[in-house]
Amino acid sequence: MRAGRWLVVSLGISCAAWAEVPPPQPQTLEEAGAQRQRAASMRAEAERRHEAEQKDCHTRFLVNDCLAAAKKRYTAAIIEARRLDQPARDFEREAKRQEVEAKEAQRLADQPRREAGQQESAERFRAQEAAQAATREQKLVAKAAKTEEGRRKEAARQAKRQARIEKRAQQDAEREARQAARDAGKSAGKVAAD
Repeated sequence: MRAGRWLVVSLGISCAAWAEVPPPQPQTLEEAGAQRQRAASMRAEAERRHEAEQKDCHTRFLVNDCLAAAKKRYTAAIIEARRLDQPARDFEREAKRQEVEAKEAQRLADQPRREAGQQESAERFRAQEAAQAATREQKLVAKAAKTEEGRRKEAARQAKRQARIEKRAQQDAEREARQAARDAGKSAGKVAAD
């Protein structure tokens, strides 16, 4: 019974001692990271030591008492690691929250500039589209004019060709008429001579 009281008293004193000593507060993210690494290595060491003690306890006569003591030492080490880890985790969380708030504040501050830039970009895009549309329209008008000029030239060429054909046909008809008149004059002369 005395051993149980001594254990309760010693745990109470240990808890009081832990409560009195504040955990170290990190001032930078690097310190917080290093503190969390120390806490992780403390947990890993506690795990390793606890496993070794459990194996050792199984070789002793009072196995359950040994396992209970090992469990208490393990729990105390884990609590100490948690006590070291918690302020670092809180600091990192707060730093990330502040970073997110700063980014949001910066985004809100930059929003009018971004909107102005987007408006300017939209106007520039519309101006480029209008210029491209005007250029396309000019090309279409030029192409239509060129096509019309080509049709007009082709029509003039066809008209000249038709006029030459008609002139040649007229000349051929006149030649045939003269030839026919000569042939008729020769045959009348032959008939008269006969």
